[in-house]
Amino acid sequence: MNTKRHLIIDPTPIGPITLIAEGDEIIAVYMEIHLHAPDPAEYGERVEHDPLLDEAARQLSEYFAGDRTEFDLPLHPIGTEFQQRVWRALCDIPFGHTWSYGELAAHIGSPTASRAVGLANGRNPISIVIPCHRVIGANGSMTGYGGGIERKRWLLSHESGAVADSLF
Repeated sequence: MNTKRHLIIDPTPIGPITLIAEGDEIIAVYMEIHLHAPDPAEYGERVEHDPLLDEAARQLSEYFAGDRTEFDLPLHPIGTEFQQRVWRALCDIPFGHTWSYGELAAHIGSPTASRAVGLANGRNPISIVIPCHRVIGANGSMTGYGGGIERKRWLLSHESGAVADSLF
């Protein structure tokens, strides 16, 4: 089994997205600007084609075209046990909906941990596929997003059906 990291760069309506796999699992989906991404030297080797990464790019294209609301990919985000719990719970937020950090904290059984949930949410390495963009402030505000607030706003508008074709 080849466990070497490899990547493709997928052009999308919100800018280029880097899809990274290790072996037969997706470990990262980074936007062009991604607050907590590691040094690109750690991403791995760029390849022209890879069945898993090509499938991930296809599913992202379907998402951006409005034809997909859930992803079906083997994921392996790298993080602490708590971060993993938060990231799994993010996948429970329905397409087109948002939860507050407090609601997400309550969902994982830690109702007083909204700040820790926010920190874990911000460290999500698999953007869009693990929908960290669906978490907002308790007052409905657009709080931080690793890919930038304008991308978060675009993604939420896209999911509500009220968005232009492209951010860039």
